[in-house]
Amino acid sequence: MEYSILSDIGSKRSTNQDYAGTFVNRAGYRLFLLADGMGGHKAGNVASKLTVEDLGKLWTDSFFDDGTPSETIETWLRNQIRNENENIANLGQLDEYHGMGTTFEALVLKNGHAISAHVGDSRKYLVRDGQLNKITVDHSLVQELVDAGQITEEEAEVHPNKNIITRSLGQPTEVQADIQTFDLQVGDYVLINSDGLTNMVSGSEIIEIISREDLSLDNKAEALIRLANEHGGYDNITVVLVHCNLESDLENISQEDLQ
Repeated sequence: MEYSILSDIGSKRSTNQDYAGTFVNRAGYRLFLLADGMGGHKAGNVASKLTVEDLGKLWTDSFFDDGTPSETIETWLRNQIRNENENIANLGQLDEYHGMGTTFEALVLKNGHAISAHVGDSRKYLVRDGQLNKITVDHSLVQELVDAGQITEEEAEVHPNKNIITRSLGQPTEVQADIQTFDLQVGDYVLINSDGLTNMVSGSEIIEIISREDLSLDNKAEALIRLANEHGGYDNITVVLVHCNLESDLENISQEDLQ
């Protein structure tokens, strides 16, 4: 398994409120995390970094291994996300952090399976056989309009209110994460990104870059961010790109680390 994690402030912002990282637990299983903070100059930075570091530390101390059912990890993710939402909400009551929150993406790789947790409008995609398959559904106002049949997916991508999200960590009420498990195949890519990428770069452009055989994984991540900046770079841009490139990845994908 190869992976690349890259974050960029973009062309218009003065701070980077995205935060991403990867963590390995005591049994060698890998977790990828990405958070896109919101809520003011300092608060968004705090919300995203705190969320990633808190859950990363909890994962590092866990003992999940081959014998752990995926359902147990799914329950762990739900509970920890619920707890972190409460932590962020409590901190957000302080004046300097008032109203802060963050989107949240988590991906656990375990024996040929990917376990995904999702809150907000950051995204995950599975890239297979030249096709870009969206794994997550945005928690946003325009997605609700799409679900209600009032606008199309194409109209949603250019809607003026597309950045109004309906679910995030830091809310005063309990937050439910979308949890799902999907199978991986040799050659698959998983892309996790903040909306600073997909607001600027089309699906066809993403596929074109990821499919290029002349680029290393790091170069592909760099090319995606460079293109987002060339198209305006109006937001922070974060890319986590994972490549399942060996048969052994499917046997114990989280314990392979070629970086």
